[in-house]
Amino acid sequence: MWGGAAEPADSYYQVRPECTDVPKTRFKIKPGKTLSVRKWQAAFVQEGSLDIGKTLKRIRRGGIHPSIRGEVWEFLLGCYDPMSTFEEREQTRQRRRLQYASWKEECKKMFPVIGSGKFITAPVITEKGQPNYDPLVLQEINLGTNSNGSDFFQQLTSRGPLDKKVIQWLLSLHQIGLDVNRTDRTLVFYEKKENLSKLWDILSVYAWIDKEVGYCQGMSDLCSPMIILLEEEADAFWCFERLMRRLVLTLHIFSIEEISAALGDLLELKLNLLIWLQSLRLLTPNFTNI
Repeated sequence: MWGGAAEPADSYYQVRPECTDVPKTRFKIKPGKTLSVRKWQAAFVQEGSLDIGKTLKRIRRGGIHPSIRGEVWEFLLGCYDPMSTFEEREQTRQRRRLQYASWKEECKKMFPVIGSGKFITAPVITEKGQPNYDPLVLQEINLGTNSNGSDFFQQLTSRGPLDKKVIQWLLSLHQIGLDVNRTDRTLVFYEKKENLSKLWDILSVYAWIDKEVGYCQGMSDLCSPMIILLEEEADAFWCFERLMRRLVLTLHIFSIEEISAALGDLLELKLNLLIWLQSLRLLTPNFTNI
């Protein structure tokens, strides 16, 4: 399908010309081994259910062709049940898109830069919920909303003190913006401001709906591939949401006490090793290169 020799996948994720120190990918598209478009389509039966076992074997052997990675990862992350039909998946997709649009609109009412094609990097409010009238903040809000930043703050505080959840969310927008500005900037894809804004929007909406996790530094790196692989913003959001579910579940397997105990054991082991090495040096004077 792609010729006889293995083909590098770098061309699918273009790197900016000036970024010459970016390491080349080791993944190569291998004819006959990589999950191709043809083999992916053939893995579905007539009603639409997926032979996930055969698909996983193919992926383990040669990876996924870049052109179908987005739709394949929707199954791998659990967005869709492999046994579902084409019609069931389409209904689920449309329902989720409406849900994401509703959440995004809710966020936009609280902070109108959401969905504007812009994003902010300056802190909007203080930890006490007071507006930050710094000129940089006002400028970013003006650019994102085509309105006066002072008017926005007046509307924000006109209903009385802000709820703690709203304060926490508004505070997170600043950190999300800083992280978005640093994420995968070697890629041509992120030269477009609308792609950076899409990443910021998804992370901002997720920070609002996830009451337990909210936003943590580094989430932008996890979400970025979803933005690149899936053109529809809502679909990328749900892939990210499913990924976060798995990560949070993994963290919940071990309690804080168990993690602390494991760290304590490691520290004790390190201490014992250092004591042993020190005694070895005393007993063996020539043993100096440890």
